[in-house]
Amino acid sequence: MTAFGKLIRTTAFRLTLAYLFLFALFAASLLGYFAWNTRRLITEQITTTVNAEVSEISDIFGRRGLHGLFVTIESRALRPGANLYLVTNPAGQAIAGNVGALAPGVMATSGWSETAYRRLDEQDTANHRALVRVTELTNGFRLLIGRDLEERRRLWRAISRAGCPSGAAATNSIVWREISMPCWSASRR
Repeated sequence: MTAFGKLIRTTAFRLTLAYLFLFALFAASLLGYFAWNTRRLITEQITTTVNAEVSEISDIFGRRGLHGLFVTIESRALRPGANLYLVTNPAGQAIAGNVGALAPGVMATSGWSETAYRRLDEQDTANHRALVRVTELTNGFRLLIGRDLEERRRLWRAISRAGCPSGAAATNSIVWREISMPCWSASRR
């Protein structure tokens, strides 16, 4: 029987594997909980911000009418950032904003949705994801306000990348220690 075969049959090695499995399970659970909670928090912040903007812009529309709405949307659409704005007429044609294309049916229903979109000023044809809220204004006009979800996706990727190497490093160090320590102590005798 080989030394490795004898090592696998020892209680210490089996206990180490059991502890390693439990450690990996708890570490993955904790990392998953942090990732899920962070994603939820970012989504919550986006919805709070968008709701506040919808309220503010609806108030501007109520006070200044269509002209005030168009001026406000155009000025906000020109600002750099991840915010999305679109106003459509009752026929569904875009009048003001920075959204060039949306998934079909998004403007037809009021409320929240996660959708693919493209900005007006983009040269590439890649679609991005956004969380948007569509509101129907008087006279059949529709207002879309949303936020790009790239931040949320980047954070998710960073957490995923952090989890894999740390789990692999912990596994390698524990297994290496268990394999090398019995061999090292046997050679010192």
